[in-house]
Amino acid sequence: MPSLSSIRFVDFDTQLMADAQGRVVVIVTPEGQLDAAARSANRMTKGAVKRLVESEAFSKAKTGQIFTVSWPVGMLAEALDVLVLPRKITATELRKAGSALAKTSGGKPVLLMTGSMTKVCDLAMGLALRLYGFDVHKTADKPKEDEAVIQIAHKSATDMAARFSVEQAVAAGVHMTRDLTNEPANVLTTSEFARRLEEMSELGLEVEVLEEDQLEALGMHSLLCVGQGSASPSKVVVMQWKGGPADEAPLALVGKGVVFDTGGISLKPGAGMEDMTMDMGGAGVVAGTMRALAMRKANANVVGLVGLVENMPSGTAVRPGDVVTSMKGDTIEVINTDAEGRLVLCDVMWYAQDRFNPSGMIDLATLTGAIIIGLGHENAGVFSNDDAICNAFLKAAQAEDEGAWRMPLGQAYDDMLKSRVADMKNIGGRPAGSVTAAQFLKRFVKEDMPWIHLDIAGVASVKAETAYAPSGATGWGVRSLDRFIRDKFEAE
Repeated sequence: MPSLSSIRFVDFDTQLMADAQGRVVVIVTPEGQLDAAARSANRMTKGAVKRLVESEAFSKAKTGQIFTVSWPVGMLAEALDVLVLPRKITATELRKAGSALAKTSGGKPVLLMTGSMTKVCDLAMGLALRLYGFDVHKTADKPKEDEAVIQIAHKSATDMAARFSVEQAVAAGVHMTRDLTNEPANVLTTSEFARRLEEMSELGLEVEVLEEDQLEALGMHSLLCVGQGSASPSKVVVMQWKGGPADEAPLALVGKGVVFDTGGISLKPGAGMEDMTMDMGGAGVVAGTMRALAMRKANANVVGLVGLVENMPSGTAVRPGDVVTSMKGDTIEVINTDAEGRLVLCDVMWYAQDRFNPSGMIDLATLTGAIIIGLGHENAGVFSNDDAICNAFLKAAQAEDEGAWRMPLGQAYDDMLKSRVADMKNIGGRPAGSVTAAQFLKRFVKEDMPWIHLDIAGVASVKAETAYAPSGATGWGVRSLDRFIRDKFEAE
């Protein structure tokens, strides 16, 4: 699978098509109008493009559809792909078309003739998002570096390459999130996760790892109880990007990083438990977003915090009925040890507010199966105490074509968390499970702190391919968070 570095902008020249290897892509409109490159390709192939657009099959063409002429006469390429794009087209349609091209490429070199297309970076972003495969643990021969270069021929190649560098940084963040979420738990231990985040200091991030003795001193007994049954040490990693004014409070991003979740003493069923390698998906999104911000040198102050634990059953594991004390000082009766993500998040959220006094806070977690029952794999659940920040995020998610749906909060749900022996229980029962989980977290949000909770259990990793990714980890959230930060903090 080609890498992000294999996407290159080159000066537009129709003669490039004659000697190009692999696949050549030209663009025509649904009405059959040919641009300069398509007309040249038509001449080279002795009218093949014209015959195609005059065919009955083409009359039913849809935006983003690809028609292939195999082994075209007059070209060295093994395929001439005709991409159908109208002159007026949305960014989402272009990204999906680019993704389709990446999937069609089959790992072959591609020459994409875009002429003077103004939104070419959106097309390239679709390519970048779909040019991904997680094969690090496969022993089969892999393509050599630069074996499958994606060349985008444009009349303003230098300018477009500079613009695309920003989108490429975001795509790199998405890929990092996917890599982390796809990685098996015997590889991505809490220590390895922390090490990979420390490496991002090379990008200009300030990275700090808090170890168990420091977490104990801070009073993070809620987080620590989750990992006490595991041989892997629990950690909190703090990543700071200081790209905005020195006196401006940062936005805080908080991620659940349960590297593997057996359910603890409340053991999960064996079937499907292998999927719990993705239970650190929230921390993966925070990591990928911080990478994107650092790579594109964002003009904003953002701090990313992730709680890294492993939830295992053992003689030292936390038990149902145990009572633990959070960093805030509230006591929690642990009813179900499989509702562990909120126990991790509540301490990290309180620490984020206590230390950084952020302008707003967004937490992300593969928190509940209930959100999948409610929203499936199309939308993340969005919970918030502030309409302004929530609406701004929803607008960003819509712009990036990442499904997100606002869910309710309310006192009746909060009442379901009442405990006989402690300040609260960690679950509220089966009804409204995703909402009561959000209500639990809301108890650890300080007064007047704008806050969003994103339950990404249904969108972080999926069994079928999506519009922008193969099956497995999607990287959902990196693009939306980056867009949110651009619009709300960098546009001011």
